[in-house]
Amino acid sequence: MFSLHEKEDTIVALATPQGVGAIAVIRLSGKDAIKICNQVFKGKNLEKQESHTIHFGTIRDGEKIIDEVLVSLFVAPKSFTKENAVEISTHGSSYIVNQVIKLLVRNGARPAKPGEFTQRAFLNGQFDLAQAEAVADLIHADSETSHQAALNQMRGGFSGEISKLRAELIHFASMIELELDFTEEDVEFASRDDLRILVEKLLRVVEQLIGSFDLGNVIKNGVPTVIAGKPNAGKSTLLNALLNEEKAIVSDIAGTTRDFIEDEINIGGVIFRFIDTAGLRETTDVIESIGVSRTQEKMKTASLILYLFDLGDTDMIEINRDINKLENLGVPFVKVANKIDKGNPQFISDLKKNHPDTIFISAGQKENLDALKNRVLELVNLDKFRTGNTIVTNIRHYDSLVKTRQSLLDVLEGLDNEITNDFLAMDIRRSLHYLGEITGEITTDDLLDNIFSKFCIGK
Repeated sequence: MFSLHEKEDTIVALATPQGVGAIAVIRLSGKDAIKICNQVFKGKNLEKQESHTIHFGTIRDGEKIIDEVLVSLFVAPKSFTKENAVEISTHGSSYIVNQVIKLLVRNGARPAKPGEFTQRAFLNGQFDLAQAEAVADLIHADSETSHQAALNQMRGGFSGEISKLRAELIHFASMIELELDFTEEDVEFASRDDLRILVEKLLRVVEQLIGSFDLGNVIKNGVPTVIAGKPNAGKSTLLNALLNEEKAIVSDIAGTTRDFIEDEINIGGVIFRFIDTAGLRETTDVIESIGVSRTQEKMKTASLILYLFDLGDTDMIEINRDINKLENLGVPFVKVANKIDKGNPQFISDLKKNHPDTIFISAGQKENLDALKNRVLELVNLDKFRTGNTIVTNIRHYDSLVKTRQSLLDVLEGLDNEITNDFLAMDIRRSLHYLGEITGEITTDDLLDNIFSKFCIGK
């Protein structure tokens, strides 16, 4: 956590990615941000300009011109951090950026720490902790769904749900606490029946939020999808076809893939992390056997498995045996029949009858891949997300919700056992504590350090 002295500092950092580009944006924030920038800026007097204005001029070290720039002004509290803030747009040379930042530091700024701009925004009441965390998620969003989930959270969708729950519970908590002051009079300010109804309603909402985490995790981190099957079933060919590039080595020699190869594909706005694995078979080759073992481990931890088999080299007994093993594994899987041009028509007809959900493709010819993509997208089940329901994507929020659920269950148990008001109040306070942890109404220095240290410098 930053010290009180550090909070008063004016901080500076590069806000755009490192490296050469057309422009770079250097950000300052703090009470002296405009003053410090004005000391090195040749143009209009920045301290006399209005907020949300842009000014052309030069950054100078004495008489030496470092660069021609555009300076954007944000006067407190009308800025991201609610402090005076300046954004200097320079040319994208790393030399220019370093010279400007060093000049600003010599004039009174200090280099920002990771996440310090966003932390100041949180501490100054710009938004709550869940919204602050969504800023980092938004920066790293690499698909439509992860972008939408982060944007919804940053704009307060998730926080609104939590705040509403907490406000309802606070009312009953205050009534229970009030009863403690009148124990001798034996009065009841909070109806136990109404409290039970409220807690049961809260539990339903909390359970729904907890249940959304599996989908939220998929949206945020992508779907680990293992392509599994016998050697020469066409796993590497399928990966290459999905990627539209020669990522994996393709050969007629069985056992070419000794380890797993992984890459990401965006399907329907969702990131799938496809993993091409070593072929599943008994082998005396030491290296290949290690690959087979790793394949089995990857299958256990996958969110989805594509069971790929060669129509020209697999019989119904083998397919049924493999499907039985996959069902016992408990991981969702898609049956994918490859090399449709080599399959016996009667065998294909029998397969469609016995396993009507099989997807028939030709990875080599890139035939029917859209049907396969549609099937894997169906299994992710984005309907809940697309209907606007709140989705939990953050493991910290999930953990706090699980603890909230247990505390609410303790409240119900206390009501069943007619425990005294002081113990009932403790359980309610604990529920409020865990809900407050999500939005930052309850925080510790260690928690804030852990969250904001993961942000990039400049954000």
